[in-house]
Amino acid sequence: MQNAISEQERIRRECLNQLLELGIKPYPAEMFDVNTTSKKIKENFNKEQDLEVVVAGRIMSRRIMGKASFMELQDYEGKIQVYINRDEICGGEDKTMYNQVFKKLLDIGDIVGISGTVFKTQVGEISIMAKNIKLLAKSLRPLPLPKKDSEGNIYDAFTDPEKRYRQRYVDLIVNPDVKDVFIKRTKITNTMRTFLNKKGYIEVETPILQPLYGGAAARPFKTRHNTLDMDLYLRIANELYLKRLIVGGFDGVYEFSKDFRNEGMSRFHNPEFTQMELYVAYKDYNWMMNLVEEMVEKVALDIYGKTEVQVGEHIINFKKPWQRYSMYEVIEHFTGVDISMMDEEELKDTAIKMGVTIDKSMARGKLIDEVFGQKCEGKLIQPTFITDYPIEMSPLAKKHRKHKGLVERFEAVCNGKEICNAFSELNDPIDQRIRFEQQLELEKRGDKEAMLLDEDFIRSLEYGMPPTAGLGIGIDRLAMIMTNSKSIQDVLFFPQMKPETNE
Repeated sequence: MQNAISEQERIRRECLNQLLELGIKPYPAEMFDVNTTSKKIKENFNKEQDLEVVVAGRIMSRRIMGKASFMELQDYEGKIQVYINRDEICGGEDKTMYNQVFKKLLDIGDIVGISGTVFKTQVGEISIMAKNIKLLAKSLRPLPLPKKDSEGNIYDAFTDPEKRYRQRYVDLIVNPDVKDVFIKRTKITNTMRTFLNKKGYIEVETPILQPLYGGAAARPFKTRHNTLDMDLYLRIANELYLKRLIVGGFDGVYEFSKDFRNEGMSRFHNPEFTQMELYVAYKDYNWMMNLVEEMVEKVALDIYGKTEVQVGEHIINFKKPWQRYSMYEVIEHFTGVDISMMDEEELKDTAIKMGVTIDKSMARGKLIDEVFGQKCEGKLIQPTFITDYPIEMSPLAKKHRKHKGLVERFEAVCNGKEICNAFSELNDPIDQRIRFEQQLELEKRGDKEAMLLDEDFIRSLEYGMPPTAGLGIGIDRLAMIMTNSKSIQDVLFFPQMKPETNE
């Protein structure tokens, strides 16, 4: 049900009706051919040149002074001042366009097109002298613009996080710096694509709707396909499908994927998120560590021109090589306890003594993961590789070539959070079946994130998958770091929210 409109909204609707009575279309259909932007005008200004320009954007402020006025126009790249002279935009006797339309019927937030010439005011501000003004879209709601007093204090800024996330379109208008976050996010993915393409790897697409979910430890979203009369799941990862392509003969494949996990929300978790997964044949996890270092260093260089990035109170340096610790080494380093030889019961007792929150469904792998997550992960600020995980934690990773009970796996941790996960991929179909069966036992114990047994994936391995290195890197978390954002919601245009309630 539509909420009652405010007084300001009612006035704007009256203005819209008056525009219609004057024969002015508030939402014209024809193209308005823009030829430049505010930024380009300022960069290319030459006072000797009588530059004709056509721009479009929102009215963000107005100063009406009788026969002449100034307004601030905001387009995609910034703001520019526009000088409106009554006799310039109304060449004949009819001054309606200025006296009625511009002064009384246009509002802050309206989208207009301007054609005119560029000049510099007496105070040195590059501006446009308007020759024509055309209404392109009437704004029926007033913008929540901040106000500044004589002492420079700002009031009524649009800063409430919930409102900003719900109305991102308003956030982008009134807080232009927000746009820079998303431009940087695009640069991150563009850099990674270029980096991987130059190495000859192929970008592919795999199913989002899957009959079995797999490739990660997570709870899925479930849906129903009516025609096939079957349940399907939104993918939690795309690993098992990408490895099928390695079986099929591709040497290197990657995918920027939307994945979905039906789990808790926090400033580090959104149920819908983006990751990039990469699989390269005839490589191992040591090779993949080197690639991750190189790729993320390149991302920082492309965005900032240097490897150092300000993140909160820390300066994080992505210059390779990064520090490397095994899982057991890092736990002993931060807790003073060597857990490498402990069985499940000893681990439970140790975790409790450390103050780690656990539950009865947790087997040895989950217990180790909780100890690491609660006692170590948050202390790793500089980019660090954590390697050689216990086999119980990694059902899709290859057994370690040297150390019994471990697998060849690493995670990269930065600013206290995991940003990627990678393996020497398990390609032994017999071992893979055993690992899946062990996951089924964990499910019986109450582990709701245990993996399912995927018979078709095992069948693909039975045809033979070459030695392969695999990687999953979280784009949202990487974007948080690269843009100095405190919450994952800050790097998502439209984060998941509870339904809006009428107040």
